[in-house]
Amino acid sequence: MIGFAVCGSFCTHARAIEIMRSLAGYDGLLPIVSDAVYSTDTRFGKAEDFIGIITEICGCAPIHTIAEAEPIGPLGMTDIMLIAPCTGNTLAKLAHGITDSPVTMAAKSHMRTSKPLVIALATNDAMSSNLLNIGTLLNRKNVYFVPLVQDSPVMKPHSMVCDFDLVIDALDAARQGKQLRPIFR
Repeated sequence: MIGFAVCGSFCTHARAIEIMRSLAGYDGLLPIVSDAVYSTDTRFGKAEDFIGIITEICGCAPIHTIAEAEPIGPLGMTDIMLIAPCTGNTLAKLAHGITDSPVTMAAKSHMRTSKPLVIALATNDAMSSNLLNIGTLLNRKNVYFVPLVQDSPVMKPHSMVCDFDLVIDALDAARQGKQLRPIFR
């Protein structure tokens, strides 16, 4: 079972849904969403509609509370976990052991069982304040990244987003205990 966690990088949600649809036939999915995803309407869509799409694809409503996320590890609910997209905020919390959201609790609970966590990062500060957090997590056992690209080098020189075309390859590599390389493209 793949834990599929979604954070609030709303501009990348359409890509995350594409990946979710691809993975639905590949393996079972356990959806998890952040508080922002569960309750925030944006110019990219309404929260209620997005939750409906996730529920339809996965065949169950997403986990959206810390209490619901806590048993993921102890009950062995996931074999691998993907956070797509993972915001810089969530990345920083993971790097520093902060567990204050459904996604960070799901990741912590899952990682207690020494199973792989794959991060599909999307953040405007990957090459500035979050670079240290990327390095910290690259050094952590069982944490893997989907390779990153600069999404707008001139307009947003510190911004990076994962290469969504490589998510499935990154999951397969992580299952083998390998980091897909190069990490930065």
